[in-house]
Amino acid sequence: MSSFVHLRVHTEYSLLDSVVRIDGLIERAASERMPAVAVTDEHNLFAMVKFYRTALKAGVKPLIGVDVHIAEAERVPPSRLTLLCMHEAGYRNLTRLLTRAYLERAARSIPLIEREWLSADSAAGLIALSGGHEGDVGRALLADKVAEAKELCAAWKTIFADRYYLEISRVGRDHEESLIAATVKLAIAQGVPVVATNDVRFLQASDFESHEARVCIHEGSQLADASRPRHYTPQQYLRSAEEMQALFADLPEALANTVQIARRCSLMLRLGESRLPEYPVPEGETTEGYLRSEASRGLADRLRRMRNAEPTPYHERLERELEVICTMGFAGYFLIVADFIRWA
Repeated sequence: MSSFVHLRVHTEYSLLDSVVRIDGLIERAASERMPAVAVTDEHNLFAMVKFYRTALKAGVKPLIGVDVHIAEAERVPPSRLTLLCMHEAGYRNLTRLLTRAYLERAARSIPLIEREWLSADSAAGLIALSGGHEGDVGRALLADKVAEAKELCAAWKTIFADRYYLEISRVGRDHEESLIAATVKLAIAQGVPVVATNDVRFLQASDFESHEARVCIHEGSQLADASRPRHYTPQQYLRSAEEMQALFADLPEALANTVQIARRCSLMLRLGESRLPEYPVPEGETTEGYLRSEASRGLADRLRRMRNAEPTPYHERLERELEVICTMGFAGYFLIVADFIRWA
C-alpha cells in the first residue's frame, strides 16, 4: 500500500468551500496510484453513493466520513471533528448523529453536535481526527492552554479509545509549525497517535483562484479585496504521496498512520436494494391486509359521495391494483405515502 492516504477531502457537496468533483477526484487518485481516499464533506453524506460507486469502479478504496461541528460555549465558534466510518455500525452511528444535529441544533444553517451526544456507544465504529487548528485541542494549544488541551484530549480518548488521532497539516498557515510541535508533544504525553492531512479543497494548485472565487461568492466579497479574510491557502490541493513524504520527512509516523486508518475502515454498502421503514399497523394486522382495508374504506367513502355510481367496476379495479401492489411488495410504500399526504 502507498505511504500516504488522504483522509480529509471536501468535494462539491461541501457547497461553500470546495471545487472538487467526484469524478475528477477518483481519476486523479487512480492516476497517482492512491489505494484509498476519504471524502469528509461538511456535515453531510450527500456524495457518498456516487463516491463509493466511482471509487470501486476505478479500483480505489472509498473511505466514508464527515467533518462535523461540535457545539461550544455561548459566543465561542463551533470546533471541528472529522469522523470516519470503520464499518456499518459506525456508519449507522454517524447518520444518527447527523440526523439529530439537523433536527435539534441547526444553528444558522450549520448543524451542530452536542458533546453529550457522543459516548463510547454512540461513537462505536467511528475513527476521529482532532480537526487540527479548527479542533478544540488545536485551539487550546494555539492559545498556549496546555492543561486544557490535555483535558480535552483525555475526554476524546475516553470516548474513542485507540480510534482518536491528533491531526497535523502543513499548508502554509500562520503558527503552523508551533502548533505541530505542541501537538506532537501532547501526543507523546497522552499516548495518542498523530496523523497528517492536507485539508483538501481543490485538486491542483492551479485551481486555487477558482476555489477562492467560489468562497467570495458565498461571503459576498471580492477577489481583489486585500482586506477580505483568507481561510484557505494555495497548498490545500490533492498532493501526491511523494509530496507528502517530502513534507513530513521529519514525522513519518504521521504518514504511516494514514495508511493504518485506511486499513481500519472497511464500510461495505449494499446498493440497489429497496429499504423502506416498516409502517406501523394495528396489532394482529399485516401490512398488506391493512392497506386493503384502508383502500376499501376510502373507496366506500367515495362511492357514497358519488351516489348513483355502479360500484362493481370500482371494486374490481381496486382489487386488481391491490393485487399488483401487494405482489410487488409495495404495500408499505403506499401506506407511507398515504401518511405523507394525510399530514400535508
